[in-house]
Amino acid sequence: MAHQISADICVACGSCQAECPQGAIVEGDVYSINPDLCIDCGACADACPMGAISPAE
Repeated sequence: MAHQISADICVACGSCQAECPQGAIVEGDVYSINPDLCIDCGACADACPMGAISPAE
């Protein structure tokens, strides 16, 4: 199951994108995760200083 980024919390700092080994983080006003590329490793969640990333439900 892929992770997801809460748009209400994300400040688009880029920390998660730099840590994703699959390149699944998509840059925008806030970042999002491409679920087709995400391998659910959690590296992005560990890197997020805002706590905006969690496992998708």
